[in-house]
Amino acid sequence: MDTETQQRRGRVLALDLGKRRIGLAISDELGITAQGLDTLQRTNIREDLLYLSDLASDKNVTLILMGHPVHMSGREGRQVEYTKDFAERLAEQTGIPMKFWDERLTSVEAGRVLRSSGISIEKRARAVDKLSAVLLLESYLDSLSHSCSE
Repeated sequence: MDTETQQRRGRVLALDLGKRRIGLAISDELGITAQGLDTLQRTNIREDLLYLSDLASDKNVTLILMGHPVHMSGREGRQVEYTKDFAERLAEQTGIPMKFWDERLTSVEAGRVLRSSGISIEKRARAVDKLSAVLLLESYLDSLSHSCSE
């Protein structure tokens, strides 16, 4: 079964992985909408993996979507190895398939949306990771709906 078929039978958990925080978003069971979850303030790798594993189990997650840190040119960024290592460890802990998704512009777009909303800089800083994860997940879900309608 491919990841798109498996994803349709459960929820997708999207992660915008950072060194200090992980932005989180989750789909509905039909794979139509994306909802932001509270941002995970990182402590240590073991605790982070345990938290994400419990969250995935509680929410019936069947696919974990990770932002793939590539430059605008398409070249992989410095954080690629770190992201791949984290994804491998999370997949091993959860037994849930992982999929990498191009995250170019998600943080930029999240910042633009939050700036135009007029909220304070402090609140924007807290919201950008969550919104980046939502935009990442929406991009993925949109690609599935387009491929199904073609």
